[in-house]
Amino acid sequence: MVNSFENIAVISFPELPENEFLSIEKKYLNVIYINFFILFFASISVVFLVDFTNIINISAFSFWIYIALIIAFTIQFLILKIGFSKRKYLVRSKDISYKSGLFFMKTTTVPFHRIQHIEINQGPFSRFFNLAVLIVFTAGNSSDDLKIRGIKMTDASKIKEFISTQIDG
Repeated sequence: MVNSFENIAVISFPELPENEFLSIEKKYLNVIYINFFILFFASISVVFLVDFTNIINISAFSFWIYIALIIAFTIQFLILKIGFSKRKYLVRSKDISYKSGLFFMKTTTVPFHRIQHIEINQGPFSRFFNLAVLIVFTAGNSSDDLKIRGIKMTDASKIKEFISTQIDG
């Protein structure tokens, strides 16, 4: 028996069409801001309580701690605001892709034949803005493989239904 193994070099690759990616809903930026400011005020409150109750004597450094927190949160706020526009997704006939990142760009593509199941989740703030998180799970992995936050609830349901019919069909 003769084994005719071939391993041909691939020299042209399909491209993800940049202009076809859809942006995350702008209302999702409000959800990000709400979560951000809750964390910011909680952090400032903890420093204030520690300083006020003298649990740990930080009086000499409290001014600098407040300044450091404000600077850190301002930088993080700017990164969130600028990076938001980089979050995009694309559903094609055989796969779903998501890209994000400001300094470190990440693009994840999951072919439909690898998908085990799909979930749609809504947190309290997302529910208020009628937004959802589409979570895709693939075979052989215990965690989620793709999470797209900030999609309209109706769009998330349509995408889930489309992918489910592609998987079943």
